[in-house]
Amino acid sequence: MNRNDNGATAVQAAPPRNDPDDKEVPRRKILINVVALGGLALSLIAGIMVDAPTLWGLLPIALYAVLALLGMDIMVATVVAIISAFLILLPPPDAVGDVLGESVGDQITIIGLIIMLGAGLAEVLRATGVAGTIVRAIMRTVGEKNRTAVTLGVMLSCLILVAALGTLAGALAIAVPLLLPIAARMGFTRSATASMIFIGGCAGLALAPFAGSNVAIMDAAEVSYLQYLLYGAGPLAVLSLVMGLLVVPWMQRRTMHDDDFYDATELGALDHQSTQSSKRATAIFLVALVASIVYATITSAGTTFPLLALPTLAIVTGLAGGLTPPKIAAQIYDGAASLISVFLLFWLLAVLFAAINLIEPFTVILDSYGGKLGGLSPFVFALAIALLGWVGIPGATAAQVVLLDQVFGGLAATVGVGAGSWVVVLLFASKADTYGPFPNANMIGAMGLARSLNLRNMLITGWLLLIPSTVMYAAIIFFETR
Repeated sequence: MNRNDNGATAVQAAPPRNDPDDKEVPRRKILINVVALGGLALSLIAGIMVDAPTLWGLLPIALYAVLALLGMDIMVATVVAIISAFLILLPPPDAVGDVLGESVGDQITIIGLIIMLGAGLAEVLRATGVAGTIVRAIMRTVGEKNRTAVTLGVMLSCLILVAALGTLAGALAIAVPLLLPIAARMGFTRSATASMIFIGGCAGLALAPFAGSNVAIMDAAEVSYLQYLLYGAGPLAVLSLVMGLLVVPWMQRRTMHDDDFYDATELGALDHQSTQSSKRATAIFLVALVASIVYATITSAGTTFPLLALPTLAIVTGLAGGLTPPKIAAQIYDGAASLISVFLLFWLLAVLFAAINLIEPFTVILDSYGGKLGGLSPFVFALAIALLGWVGIPGATAAQVVLLDQVFGGLAATVGVGAGSWVVVLLFASKADTYGPFPNANMIGAMGLARSLNLRNMLITGWLLLIPSTVMYAAIIFFETR
């Protein structure tokens, strides 16, 4: 195979390649199909031989976890798990229809709808210039005279924007192009810049009041947003900022001799200008956001409140930013439509858990092992579930929270794990894998936006956050469960 000067590829009697990866993919697909078909066959046998309540109801969850860990698409894995549950139940067709219909209004499905509406709001904030105005205002407030101030400003910019939009990738995609020229002018390396972007963004995601995973945590633990901040997200955000002020300078010293600096010519001009309409829209958005959070906290508004708050924020902000009602509707639709698959996933999860509840495996567990669980230390139980969620529960973060709570929430209450500890367990279980120990999409995304290619340094950044946050949360759980 030869490559011409213009980049075209000419094919010539190329020798055969024996790439192990070429064989690995078909083998994995075969394994996945065998596991799926074997699990469904076993479910049918169980459905014929036993009646609910039965421990066989745990089979769909186990099958779901194994298939997801093997690499099956999460949507397909969920469908397979649903079929497994129905094979164990063997219900008449009209009963299956009832489960499918009732699941549309389930709390789990509502979380998927909230995630879609959050994406719609993000599009409006982008179109009105609110996101850029927030970033510029923070950097002017903190200052750009020294590296410490810029480090704090970049982290706060990412934190606030991610918290406001409720999405990490979308918010950072807006903020980072505005922040890179500042980092380049201050002489930060690419790795150090990626570290501050990653740390600030992840802290903001934990704080986001209307992010799907956070709404799921508050719903599962039955706490308000203020309690959620107090128990879990607030300590993580504070720890992240403090550690960031230590990690970023250390990363800068580590990489300053590696020719890891930016070329200012590729970053464009540094622009701090905002229009009057974007400033007005930003002020209106921030006031409306704070008012929504305060109202939800005072009235203990439930999971459904974001269904009203998010479209209202989008409409008010869009009008303040000069968008016409049709344009606002189009922006909301564009953002929401990009995540329709998430909504479908959560509806399918609601169907899965409704079917499993009909099989009643947890009733059997409580009847058989309730006494033993009652003697288990709440601290040990909480740590075990947090670690299990970190390493072993598949799916997106919000789905992960729902799955953990559905499987272990009742047992946690039986053991004596309180609401505060359960918030910490679910937050750690759903967020810890963002920091390590392995590479993940959030790390790669922050690296890509910062134009960094050093994955090792990003992993080190994650570990330097993961270790102290693990110790901190273990201490919180210990004191909460005493």
